[in-house]
Amino acid sequence: MFMVSRRKLPSLNALRAFETAGRKLSFRAAADELGVTQGAIAQQVRALEEHLKLTLFQRLPRGLALTPEGTKYLVDITRAFDILAESTESLLDQPDRVTISVTPTIATKVLIPRLGDLHAVLPDIDLCTLATESVSDFDRDQVDIAIRLTQKSFPENLEVQLLFHQELIAVASPNFVRDLKLPLELEQLINMPLLHDAHDHWPNFLDTNAKLAGAVFNQTALAIDAALSGQGVALACRAFVDTDLRSGKLVQVISKTKTVEPSYYLVRKKTSHPNSTVDKIWQWCIEYLGTEHK
Repeated sequence: MFMVSRRKLPSLNALRAFETAGRKLSFRAAADELGVTQGAIAQQVRALEEHLKLTLFQRLPRGLALTPEGTKYLVDITRAFDILAESTESLLDQPDRVTISVTPTIATKVLIPRLGDLHAVLPDIDLCTLATESVSDFDRDQVDIAIRLTQKSFPENLEVQLLFHQELIAVASPNFVRDLKLPLELEQLINMPLLHDAHDHWPNFLDTNAKLAGAVFNQTALAIDAALSGQGVALACRAFVDTDLRSGKLVQVISKTKTVEPSYYLVRKKTSHPNSTVDKIWQWCIEYLGTEHK
């Protein structure tokens, strides 16, 4: 099928002039609709006819009449303008979208449980969550905001806000410890099935160099899920298990806690062109996800 090079397409202004004049069958009425002079419409149509080497209108003493070629062309051009209008309207009707990059554990244990609050407070904003262990590139990955576990040392081009420290607590399913008196003693805890994640803070938390038995998971969220299913005791940041503690699905089994570095920060690029939608999500994260402002 023969395709016309896009470089050989008529000008958009000429097509608009033709489409409007074809609907109105009048250069004057077309000029009124487009807010230009009648002469400008006539000139654009002539230029289009010369470009196509076809006559599109019969010029009559009282108005215009489409030629057979003009009639066929008008149908296609009108459909093309309708598609452009529908596409533009669809784009403008889309809700504002903000992309946030978080670790899988923050996504499942901190962000998702609070999405109902987000939709209640900011119903017109779509939050697109990018869950990854990799550090996202704001420009390459088109990320607006990120939450990351990191030291407080950031480039000058980034704006940061401390969300919460890593306050580690030991948690288990109530069924797993139903026959035990809480809080447990440290010696009791050491001899229980301990659930380990990639950070493996158990030796530091228990102040021991002894080999500690228990299943090992590559993500904290998996260790927490194992604790929820009654497989042992998980060591997790309080912010990750707050929802499960409040609902009674998990219990803190020992009163000891330990705060370790680094901490979790909210991060975004500094810009000279503020985005009110991103600002709203930024403030929502501070209010609903953070603990340092409370």
